Amino acid sequence: MDLSGRTALVTGASSGIGLATARALARRHVSVLATGLDSPELAALQGSAGVRVLAADLGRDEEIERLLAWAGPVDLLVNNAGFGWYGPLSGMDPGRTGDLLRINLAVPLRLTAALMPGMIERGRGHIVNVASIAGHIGVPHEAVYSASKSGLITFSNSARAELAGTGVGLTLVVPAAVDTPFFAREGRPYDRRMPRLVSPDRVAERLVAAVERGTPEVFVPRWIAFPVRFHGGLPRLFERLARRSW
Repeated sequence: MDLSGRTALVTGASSGIGLATARALARRHVSVLATGLDSPELAALQGSAGVRVLAADLGRDEEIERLLAWAGPVDLLVNNAGFGWYGPLSGMDPGRTGDLLRINLAVPLRLTAALMPGMIERGRGHIVNVASIAGHIGVPHEAVYSASKSGLITFSNSARAELAGTGVGLTLVVPAAVDTPFFAREGRPYDRRMPRLVSPDRVAERLVAAVERGTPEVFVPRWIAFPVRFHGGLPRLFERLARRSW
């Protein structure tokens, strides 16, 4: 997809991967519509060439409708908004469970369903869903987060098959650990030995390159594709080895 002159909607643009992606797209002369929770970082994006921002809480139905009305038709949708929670499953508040599943899974599904028909009608467009390695292999004490990303992965694979032959592409981005405020918000510092933290700029550049090339799935860093395949083939052995890193 030639991105120059296109319009992109990026969710979760207040920080981390979303913020880095909005900037990376703007550098490629994309008209960027950036949305996220109200923050100084989101407000600062407004001053970037070709970027418009809308602070919105996607946990509320009326805010999603407001976002869609504001954005109008887009050529690229980047579903990046999401958050995590760390702790024993039995200790997670049911309300928090519902909020996490809504933002991480239901909102991307809803935005895709709303914007995909216009892309198909125009015969062009691209959708990016930002998942996590946790959705492929599961992570202890992140059961609900892992489930939300697993659902997003399966949705992406199904939607991509549905889009075949329409001129609309779909890329699944699977990062490992990214150096963002995610872990602090989750309630713990990142202290695992592996995988090492990567920068959000690195993820954003891989994401944008995947859109330009029409790549269906991207792992960041690339080597995490190996444990994903290993887990799929030998799950019991993988889990025994993974405990040494977790």
